[in-house]
Amino acid sequence: MTPRPDPKKTAEQKNTAAKKTAEQKKTAVQKKVAAKKAAERKTTAEQKKATAKKATAKKAAATKPVQQAAQKSVQKSAQKAAQKTPPARKKPVPAQRMTEPPPSPALPAADRDRLLAGTHHDPHAVLGAHPLPGGGIAVRVFRPYARAVSVVTGAESRTGLHDDGDGFFSALLPLPEVQDVPSYHLLVTYDDAVHETEDAYRFLPTLGDLDLHLIGEGRHERLWEALGAHPMTWQGVAGTRFTVWAPNARGVRVAGGFNFWDGTGHPMRSLGSSGVWEVFLPGVGEGELYKFEITRPDGSRTLRADPMARRTQVPPDTSSIVHASRHEWGDEEWLAGRAGTPAHEAPFSVYELHLPSWRPGRGYRELAEELPAYVADLGFTHVELMPVAEHPFGGSWGYQVTGFYAPTARLGDPDDFKYLVDRLHQAGIGVLMDWVPAHFPRDDWALAEFDGRPLYEHSDPLRAAHPDWGTLEFDFGRREVRNFLVANAVYWCEEFHIDGLRVDAVASMLYLDYSREPGQWTPNEHGGRENLDAVAFLQEMNATVYRRAPGVVTIAEESTAWDGVTRATHHKGPSGFGGLGFGLKWNMGWMHDSLQYMAHEPVHRKYHHHEMTFSMVYAYSENYVLPISHDEVVHGKRSLVSKMPGDWWQQRAGVRAYLAYMWAHPGKQLLFMGQEFAQGAEWSEATGPDWWLLDPGYGAEPDHRGVLALVRDLNTVYRDTPALWCRDTDPGGFEWVVGDAAEDNVFAFLRRDTDNAPLLSVSNLSPVVRPDYRLGVPDDVPAWTEVLNTDTAAYGGSDVTQPGPVKPEPQAWHGRPASIRLTLPPLATVWLRPA
Repeated sequence: MTPRPDPKKTAEQKNTAAKKTAEQKKTAVQKKVAAKKAAERKTTAEQKKATAKKATAKKAAATKPVQQAAQKSVQKSAQKAAQKTPPARKKPVPAQRMTEPPPSPALPAADRDRLLAGTHHDPHAVLGAHPLPGGGIAVRVFRPYARAVSVVTGAESRTGLHDDGDGFFSALLPLPEVQDVPSYHLLVTYDDAVHETEDAYRFLPTLGDLDLHLIGEGRHERLWEALGAHPMTWQGVAGTRFTVWAPNARGVRVAGGFNFWDGTGHPMRSLGSSGVWEVFLPGVGEGELYKFEITRPDGSRTLRADPMARRTQVPPDTSSIVHASRHEWGDEEWLAGRAGTPAHEAPFSVYELHLPSWRPGRGYRELAEELPAYVADLGFTHVELMPVAEHPFGGSWGYQVTGFYAPTARLGDPDDFKYLVDRLHQAGIGVLMDWVPAHFPRDDWALAEFDGRPLYEHSDPLRAAHPDWGTLEFDFGRREVRNFLVANAVYWCEEFHIDGLRVDAVASMLYLDYSREPGQWTPNEHGGRENLDAVAFLQEMNATVYRRAPGVVTIAEESTAWDGVTRATHHKGPSGFGGLGFGLKWNMGWMHDSLQYMAHEPVHRKYHHHEMTFSMVYAYSENYVLPISHDEVVHGKRSLVSKMPGDWWQQRAGVRAYLAYMWAHPGKQLLFMGQEFAQGAEWSEATGPDWWLLDPGYGAEPDHRGVLALVRDLNTVYRDTPALWCRDTDPGGFEWVVGDAAEDNVFAFLRRDTDNAPLLSVSNLSPVVRPDYRLGVPDDVPAWTEVLNTDTAAYGGSDVTQPGPVKPEPQAWHGRPASIRLTLPPLATVWLRPA
């Protein structure tokens, strides 16, 4: 408002003001005369007037009602000021201001061009409603393909916006005394409809300073809550927040089904130096498809799936889907109890499976009705799922991931997967999953050169390209990439209640020269071949997971002799490195050696006896899992039963003896699906296990049922016998009875629990019966009884068993004060414990 003059002004002051007003009027008149003479010198008065009239008519036709009203208001004020002197009590308005046109609300050409090109870093600064310095509110809307746009403020106030071309609309709201932007929404007219909607560019940023700080530091442990697509209510309006990390992008826009896959009208803003782009789109909700349209540094564009998408389309479609979970968990009892005993001191037998092919055609919810019952019946403590994160090619089995935060849509949505995990927990079964942080595929809609330059992969091509799989390796030295992966590990544990992560291809991460020839790799700063960035990443990941998710175990698939894989990260070893911090490690050496031994004809096994005993040389160097995994039953390696020499009876007997030997050996057990019933064919992801072998109508069904029954009993006795699991990492829990009987193909050892109670395991891996076979035993056990014999008729064996207790004799043998005599069945393992 114009301030009132002081009523006590002196007459002299009033006269002075009047003189100034007169002088200003005189000056204005002089300027008008001078301008008129100059115009007459340039052209005739008639031509000038005709041109001016045409321009005025054209401008008037294109001007919005609100602009006309504003101009008329200014003109009337100017006319009144020229006709009479303002009252003495009002402050005079300078004549030059009275003739100024209202400021134009239209966007400057530079901003228009950048928005059209997809290179504007701050669209919110120029779109939406903004107060102007001279008064009024400029409203600018970018709606490609719209016929008209109106702004609705208050209850009924509606103002049409001027069509500035190329999808831009603008208007000046005549509110000279209002400095705050009023609440408003838009009416957008298209060819066939009028849409009432909120303006996406009137909202404040949805990410706070703390989120951006943690992202910049690479320490946002719940990164999935900050980045990606999140349905939410913001400033009282329902919609979806979209955020993405793309620091090299010149601009980012959101494209999806809600804008017909044209992101032109939905540019995102850059949130400073964080590299994060953000926009809140009102009215966009769950189930919408979307991608990010990124303008690269060279000006080209690429359409990318969201790296943080929590739900995706079913492959081969590649769009991300806006998702919010509705699952209500029912596994509180399981979660409360899982942290009670460390994994390496608890029973831990694992059934590994590939979900899409375990029962082909079943989704997560159908599997939830079958898998828990099947695994519980067999007595396994855990299942291990081959990678469930989204992947484009089914033949990769999930080991080439594009959607690190989304369970594969092949089997259902994320809540369906949660339902499966929940049901397994309620059945008393832990859930492990394979996790693949080593590499990712080169698909041009996914992570590769995500924003036009190497981002998730290493900038050095020699470090980026994986030499074996045609994929790209993560840049573990970049803090944002490390954060992406560490948070991903936490995500599966916290959001999906996963009980353990088996980390794939750890060896390929640890060594700079992995599968590379001299000249194809560069030594680290110390001149060594260790990838120091990968070491730091694995240590951080393990430390973070164990801190945030009590009871969760991490398991390394590490195929070399790296020192300290399962050692604490703060304990340095002989190599000078702290431990990697894993809970368990796959014992790849034991797997290869023992399978190689079993593949020999029994007559030749005496020459390979050390292949079975060597594992005990290093058995306590790490906390081990003994894996008969998917890798051992594909690609020409043959199934477990088919690895065994001899006829069909000998092959099945070999499998039974080997499994019992494995369950008794120090370490945890893992068996891949199909091997529990001696499937003869290699596994195929296209067909899954040969369930028809268990069909009662199949003639050899009892043979396969026998192996299945053995696996069930192995797990039952195993879980009831602490000697077989509670001291797996303690050398005091194992004693050789006879480890050098190469001529006999016999292996015998004792396992002990924390109370020193023993279990005796004896394996005769020759196809002959060995009667009265003497073994040294402790003299403090009055009698031994057979608790498991793989040659039992129920398993398909020849039924050479020990019918009653076996009493020790006071005859020293194998360096022990007492001994027992057993009849060892052919190709069999026998377990005995105190009667």
